[in-house]
Amino acid sequence: MSKVLKILLKIFLCVFGLFAVTFLIYFFNLDMKATSMIEPFLIKHYDNMERKYYL
Repeated sequence: MSKVLKILLKIFLCVFGLFAVTFLIYFFNLDMKATSMIEPFLIKHYDNMERKYYL
């Protein structure tokens, strides 16, 4: 195999791997599951901030 084909194969495998990972994140809704896990910490942090204006 030539060097060009080896490089193209590596690029293809990297792109396919990234696609597979992002597809699994989308399919299993992992982004929202991670967000729901850190939400209590974010709520606690932003509730303790001092406000200049209150709605």
